[in-house]
Amino acid sequence: MLMLGGVPRFLPLGLLFLGLIAQSVALGFQYRNGRHVHGFLGEPSKIATLQRSQEPDDLWFDQILDHFHGADRRQTWKQRYFVNAAHYRNDSTAPIFLMIGGEGEASKKWMNEGAWIHYAEHFGALCIQLEHRFYGKSHPTSDLSTKNLVYLSSEQALADLANFVAAMKSKYNLADTQKWIAFGGSYPGSLAAWAREKYPHLIYGSISSSGPLLAEVDFKQYFEVVKSSLANYNPGCVEAVTRSFAQVEILLKHMIGQRNLDEKFRTCTPIKDSIENQLDISNFFENLAGNFAGVVQYNKDNSPHANLTIDDICDVMLNSTVGPPVTRLGIINEMLLQQSNATCLDYKYDKMVADMKNVSWDSEAAKGMRQWTYQTCNEFGFYQTSENKSDTFGDRFGVDFFIRQCMDIYSEHMDSKYLEQVVAQTNKYYGALKPDTTNVLYVHGSIDPWHALGLTASKNPKTPTIYIEGTAHCANMYEPVQTDPKQLVAARNKILKYLAKLLDAYTST
Repeated sequence: MLMLGGVPRFLPLGLLFLGLIAQSVALGFQYRNGRHVHGFLGEPSKIATLQRSQEPDDLWFDQILDHFHGADRRQTWKQRYFVNAAHYRNDSTAPIFLMIGGEGEASKKWMNEGAWIHYAEHFGALCIQLEHRFYGKSHPTSDLSTKNLVYLSSEQALADLANFVAAMKSKYNLADTQKWIAFGGSYPGSLAAWAREKYPHLIYGSISSSGPLLAEVDFKQYFEVVKSSLANYNPGCVEAVTRSFAQVEILLKHMIGQRNLDEKFRTCTPIKDSIENQLDISNFFENLAGNFAGVVQYNKDNSPHANLTIDDICDVMLNSTVGPPVTRLGIINEMLLQQSNATCLDYKYDKMVADMKNVSWDSEAAKGMRQWTYQTCNEFGFYQTSENKSDTFGDRFGVDFFIRQCMDIYSEHMDSKYLEQVVAQTNKYYGALKPDTTNVLYVHGSIDPWHALGLTASKNPKTPTIYIEGTAHCANMYEPVQTDPKQLVAARNKILKYLAKLLDAYTST
């Protein structure tokens, strides 16, 4: 049984949580490559009003640097984790709920809020969260140099989980009859499924929320879902966005138009100084498209990322009284700049690359963007592209634009051939959309663009799915509120029933 050695000290959280989206943006991007600057998964609620909201202590585990090479297995580092035993019934059948950290700092708020805590109350589970290597305060190496980032991969992260679970079972004298259930959202949603696949003797089951299973270099479906989600609100919204981007292209063609763009989009550097630099212009367009992508991805999901909604931005784009579509696009940009406390729109490519090449743990890039971009360049791709001139977001940021970033930030060998090879290896290793798993429930929302790379329907009873119409990225994971749509409430109830099935009796592994 678990012997925690005393009651941990907790510090009360303030009543008002200032959302991540309200923090300043040093890199010029609050939202990039489908990732919020502080990670895919937000905090569990905007305002901490629950009496149980308390902050756990930092705990540390001696983790192995390299699980796959003998010499490096002697090198260890301190990996952070949190524990909440408030709901733990402390017997030989009590489950262990393991939340998997992702490509950002692990949030202590998840230890007291979110749907999984309600499940823990129901089943008397011990709750543990393990921070992902190279993110947050879990620093395996002295810096983020490219030679050190070779230790950053999903495979190493899964081995971390396995080593951690085995050690915790020993440390706290947990019985073999106690089932470990992994929870994760977005990239950690993938890890939750893969942890069950690769280490079934340790992870009994998983709830995989919004996890992309298919690695893909050219993730062109992303913006297709963005457009579809906008059109579901009002088809005229997509038409207005399409016209606005076309008008940007027209204004780029002459000096007066360029000055007009500077004024409308509050650029940090005059467009005329960058008009000949196609990488700068690509960055400019990706910024503008990212404004819509970020709002769609987190639309009404009960996280701090969701301050603006599809309703808000489409109402602006449909309001012809404020000016032509390009003016409305500028208003959208201004709304996002204000929310991110940015003084201007920084679109310079060389500056972005220079910021991303900063290897210090104290840099802005070290909050996760340098690490996650490295993972996309070495495992997943996931590049949200737009390369059709007649399409809504134009043709300014195709797949070559993102591959160029891999080469400029990390290494020239990370060319298109290399990316195709590593993505193919990832899909072969994990099984892509044909996973060899049991006891994993795959959950996705229709508004979330990432569902295009996930398992959303299955005829195989061993790979059950829940597809929630009208919900966004990881919506099922957040703290339930009275305004949740009925289909989200129903999905959480289905997850509860699935957990009850897993925890009732052992099934075939």
